[in-house]
Amino acid sequence: MSNIILKVEGMSCNHCVNSVEKAVRELGAEGKVNLANKEVEVQFDETKLSIEAIKDAIEEQGYDVVQ
Repeated sequence: MSNIILKVEGMSCNHCVNSVEKAVRELGAEGKVNLANKEVEVQFDETKLSIEAIKDAIEEQGYDVVQ
């Protein structure tokens, strides 16, 4: 398993947290949002999922991944 922390702009409330965590979970990964730091920590299997796919899933929810 790999672990990455992504900076995400546009998150401001619990709905945002739920949207991002759900998008990551639907890919088969685990995400934990830190709203205060505007970050999401993602644990994923790099043999099954790319970082780009994770970023795309978050951005499809309307947020900007800046890292």
